[in-house]
Amino acid sequence: MNKNALKVFLGKVRDGKIDIETAIDELKNLSYVDLGCAKLDTHRELRVGHPEVIFCQGKTIAQIKTIIQAMMAGKSNILATRAGEDVFDAVREICPAADYNPLARTITLTRKKRRQSKNYIAVVTAGTSDLPVAEEAAVTAEIFGNRVERIVDVGVAGVHRLLDKMNVIRGARVIIVVAGMEGALPSVVAGLVDKPVIAVPTSVGYGASFHGLAALLSMLNSCAGGVSVVNIDNGFGAGYMASVINKLK
Repeated sequence: MNKNALKVFLGKVRDGKIDIETAIDELKNLSYVDLGCAKLDTHRELRVGHPEVIFCQGKTIAQIKTIIQAMMAGKSNILATRAGEDVFDAVREICPAADYNPLARTITLTRKKRRQSKNYIAVVTAGTSDLPVAEEAAVTAEIFGNRVERIVDVGVAGVHRLLDKMNVIRGARVIIVVAGMEGALPSVVAGLVDKPVIAVPTSVGYGASFHGLAALLSMLNSCAGGVSVVNIDNGFGAGYMASVINKLK
């Protein structure tokens, strides 16, 4: 909300032209900061429950630093995805408390820790090669205040490894399943649990996997109920959706 709009709004509140409920609704929809290179949505957490996240790919280091510096004026946790170590080194100049996860390629800054409930999100990977995408999902869910249990390398080539971890998987409120190659694991998991499954296709695989397209189509065509699918390598999208589900009352 720019200064002129804020003055008009406060005047209406002062004169009794806007009641409290209407004022709250308007505040949810009007507030942003124009940074030139970006318009930072400062009220996104109030409006939808999660703060804005920075997608670093395609942005310059200067732009990323500008956005993070503006976000630091607020109190929300900060998450930046698809960030290289050079980006992190630059961000640390203005934000020494920031953390970097090289596997997930995420930068995080935790300013407020939310009370974690007994509910948790399970992040399940078919193979070790799927870990970067799975870790992006896990970090995303964690920065939004969720407890995450990681189950690694339990793909269908050795399904006994999956069955050995079913107690942990079944105990989750929502399950993220990350797989490349033929992308069969989400269907197997969904056939064994009574919880929603978020399938994440990865670009892992040989030539005929078409950089994750084969896994994506397998997941979209799953015969198991309760499976939703995000885009190829979209760990962030899966972590965000799982967080929304896990917080439902």
